[in-house]
Amino acid sequence: MVKSLVHLLYEKTSTLPKNTSYYHGVIQQIESHSISPQIYHLLKENGHLEKTPLFFQVRLKQKYDEVLFQNILIKSETDKILNGLENRAIEAIPLKGVYFAEEYFGHLAARGTSDIDILIKEETIEETVQLVKSLGFEQEEEWIPDHFHCSFSKRIPGSPVPLVVEIHWGIVKEKTSYLKMDPFWKEATSLGGHSYIKRLSNQHTFYFICLHGWRHNLDSPRYYLDIIQLIYGMNDRIDLHQLFQQARKDGTLKRMIRTLSIVYGEYPMLENMMRLPVKRQMKGRKGGLFHYWDFIDFQFLSYDTFQHSVREVYNWCFPRKKDIFTELNKKDQESSYLNSIILLYKARLGKGIKATYLLVSGAKQP
Repeated sequence: MVKSLVHLLYEKTSTLPKNTSYYHGVIQQIESHSISPQIYHLLKENGHLEKTPLFFQVRLKQKYDEVLFQNILIKSETDKILNGLENRAIEAIPLKGVYFAEEYFGHLAARGTSDIDILIKEETIEETVQLVKSLGFEQEEEWIPDHFHCSFSKRIPGSPVPLVVEIHWGIVKEKTSYLKMDPFWKEATSLGGHSYIKRLSNQHTFYFICLHGWRHNLDSPRYYLDIIQLIYGMNDRIDLHQLFQQARKDGTLKRMIRTLSIVYGEYPMLENMMRLPVKRQMKGRKGGLFHYWDFIDFQFLSYDTFQHSVREVYNWCFPRKKDIFTELNKKDQESSYLNSIILLYKARLGKGIKATYLLVSGAKQP
């Protein structure tokens, strides 16, 4: 239902449904995926908000206002970090978050965010960490070898969850591509009146958002909306042929083609805005046995080289202890790595047996 509504919102000549039951169903999906602000803003911008039932408007507005207050707080904390970096002459780029919402969605509250992502140069990690700690953030987890960011968090008065800041020095896992950050920094431009705080170019913003969506296997309409909004908002400023050439050089071409093929497959009207030069037929989103092929394709076959695929297979077979308990949806426990990995494989085996039974019996999958 969300998919059909997104189609209607971007195909501005379309007519919204009049059936009240439709809006009762779609509001549940909208809220479960935390995309109320995007839907509210799009409806309002298109002049369609008043054409929807009053209860639907009220629910959307309530979530929109909640995001507005949350994003005001997050922007305040983001600016403290950015101003601190500016004063220390440390180059930095805010990723996603409140600045992304303002620039590409048109309003601070038009896209929810729950954390702060800052891109820096690797040689300034220590200085940036010290600044973040001086602002009350504490290290959330041990640094991950071959990763591309580290996390810090702090309690915010009145908030049930801590605010997390992720300090990035890359945008994909190291040793899974050849991607270098130099071109991103070279084409970045100053943000506002800052000398050291930058914004990514439009081309690199799109590149980053696509890779971010891939990393989450497009498991929420939020990732689709980010990509669709960029295509509709600046399709004349994105050169997909050039972007794919860069992705080929970076070893991320399969990730880009897979991601955009899925998005274009779900929303074919995008071809009218920006033609996709290379497209794969993606069957994995159709459910059934293809659902499990989709997982294999994403987890192991999204890499441009055999060595990158092998490394990801190894990481999946022998994950870090923290990642084991994240996958199990449990808190990290005081147990040996061997016991932890046994728990993980038991859980995976159980899911595999259940999935096989559902496929063989023809039962409806969850």
